[in-house]
Amino acid sequence: MQNFRLLFLIILVNTTLMARGQQSEVVLKYIETYRDMAVLEMQRTGIPAAIKLAQGIHESMAGTSDLVKRSNNHFGIKCKSNWTGESVRHTDDAPSECFRKYNDPMDSYRDHSEFLRNSKRYASLFELDPTDYIGWANGLKKAGYATNPKYPQVIINLIQKYQLQDYTLIAMGSLPPREGMTAGQTLRGDEELVALSADFNEVAVDAPKPDYPTGEFKINETRVIYAKAGTSFLAIAQQYNISLAKIFEFNDQPESESVSNDQLVFLQRKRKSGMNEIHQVQAGETIWHIAQAEGIRLESLLEYNHLTREMQPAEGEQLYLRKKAPSMPKLSKKSMAVL
Repeated sequence: MQNFRLLFLIILVNTTLMARGQQSEVVLKYIETYRDMAVLEMQRTGIPAAIKLAQGIHESMAGTSDLVKRSNNHFGIKCKSNWTGESVRHTDDAPSECFRKYNDPMDSYRDHSEFLRNSKRYASLFELDPTDYIGWANGLKKAGYATNPKYPQVIINLIQKYQLQDYTLIAMGSLPPREGMTAGQTLRGDEELVALSADFNEVAVDAPKPDYPTGEFKINETRVIYAKAGTSFLAIAQQYNISLAKIFEFNDQPESESVSNDQLVFLQRKRKSGMNEIHQVQAGETIWHIAQAEGIRLESLLEYNHLTREMQPAEGEQLYLRKKAPSMPKLSKKSMAVL
């Protein structure tokens, strides 16, 4: 009898683990399918892509719910009095409620954006930093988007578990698009075409143009060169007798074949503190550019200033290079286009 119970318990655990694995695969497939839409909608309206994807996953059961299959309604938006389009009946808070129906999932993603930004109830959300997904999740619940008291935590958990914040950063140009993504361009303002950053170290158009010497020199007592776009990282490693892996480690950046844009390439590990006390953020600088320009390890710069890697300090803010800042600097919203 005891052996039977043990066998039953093992089967139950394995079944649960398999179900969770299958569920994760469904969610990952959903993310891959709709991440471009979330990025484009963030660029168009300012709604964080992480929030958009998390809501879509939750509201549509990652695209598997009966409602989404019958209506392409990924966000559970009900008809309301101003809806003139097609609809379906679905039992939610009450039996046979009216829900909006769309011809295409993209229509659902767009309508969700308009639903949020055209309602005064959600106006305060657009004043938040776009990287503040915790503020957005709590704000949605406070504004009455969902009746579930645990709704904010559900959204936050999805964002953290599936690293959805990356798509917010991609939309802002702080991270390169993932492999297979097509959301590389969109329209902003008066139909000005804006390209997403296609490379980790993309320099903004208004970034200051550096003037560095040719050959090897030092920044913050650390060996460095200024490499032109197209220079092979392997060639740099071979010329200076450094392993290729160390080049990427020293420069806090992912592996790639060649330099995408003119950049500083450190030949030894950067210092834990800067030579200067303070760095004032210039137009177009990212936190990575600042770490490179000051010859300070990115992790140290972030720690001193109470920042995480996805955060970008606002122009004019002062970053501490040698000790803890008294508070976190204001964050930049410049890369967002909230229409």
